[in-house]
Amino acid sequence: MAESHVRTSRRSASCSGVGERSTAPENTDDLSYSPAVDFELSDDQRALQDAAADLLGSLSTTEQVRAMAAREEPYDAALWKAMVEQGWTGVELSEAHGGLGLGMVEAAVLAEQVGVHLAPAPFIENLLAVAALAGTKEDAWVERLVTGDAVACVAWRPGVPVAYAPVADAAVVIGDEEVLLVDLSVGPAIDREPAMDLTRPLGWLRLDGRAATKIGGAEEATSLLDRGASLYSAALLGGAARVLDMATEYAKERVQFGKPIGSFQAVKHRCADMLVDVEGMRSTAFWAAWCLSAGDDDASIASSTAKTWCSDAARRVMASGLQVHGGIGFTWEHDLHLFLKRSQLDQLVFGDAAYHRERLGRLLRESLEPTPPVC
Repeated sequence: MAESHVRTSRRSASCSGVGERSTAPENTDDLSYSPAVDFELSDDQRALQDAAADLLGSLSTTEQVRAMAAREEPYDAALWKAMVEQGWTGVELSEAHGGLGLGMVEAAVLAEQVGVHLAPAPFIENLLAVAALAGTKEDAWVERLVTGDAVACVAWRPGVPVAYAPVADAAVVIGDEEVLLVDLSVGPAIDREPAMDLTRPLGWLRLDGRAATKIGGAEEATSLLDRGASLYSAALLGGAARVLDMATEYAKERVQFGKPIGSFQAVKHRCADMLVDVEGMRSTAFWAAWCLSAGDDDASIASSTAKTWCSDAARRVMASGLQVHGGIGFTWEHDLHLFLKRSQLDQLVFGDAAYHRERLGRLLRESLEPTPPVC
């Protein structure tokens, strides 16, 4: 199914967006007309979603994730190979350059499934690095990253702990209004640091003494920040949606006082609040992805909105999931802690909610400032 999807989805436009916008009638004087907007995924995007779910459902089960963590491997090599073979690392790259020729919405669809299945592989990192390097003179790095021959890590600012830094061949870093490429094969090794999230290696990325190549300016830095915030919002959505499903299923099965706990009003309210949060995450995450795919002027506003809401909502969903599960949810044997710990890291990557609230306020204020008249 995954292979057949690649053939069909390549025919879709890279900016197909989340559904199609309707066309207004010729008589625009009719004020009673209210255009309908379809925010559903297109058929090709749903095919990609199903194919990704099938692939990750077989190669990234919680049992396999636990086994990989126990072996202290940086990522699952078999899973990573399968993702590369499907062309996911080049989902946005043009077909002429070896990619699938799709868009940011399709990338977000894949990132969501990565979150759903806790996929222990550097998919988002390589995807962001490829997009940052495409169009520069670093074709060799692009080819290595797309084919899986190299692994990248991406930092939204220097000197922070970065996922996959201990095993990365290259780092793409947002500096002071610039984007830098750092070859990590030269210089001291980056040690893996202890971390709560067991699905990814984490290390301090320090640029002191390392040669860095400028590959972009302020505009590229903004684009990379927006893209990173958007993709990690989609990953947060996937993890939260999975925890919602786990909680509702448990509420149906767990019996207390002779009734399923899901019949009690307090538990119902918990699950209802989780659903509201998850659907809000879905709306903001895919709005951001569509804006980036379409080159919309509100792309930065949408990306910061998504990261703000998804970071806060994911924390609430994880907390409610623990409450619904009760004591079993706190145990090592239950899978809930894997999603909780991964979500905690995703909430911080490419800026936490507080950072993006401040950024969003600044962007909105700037958008309302009057444009000086042209003399």
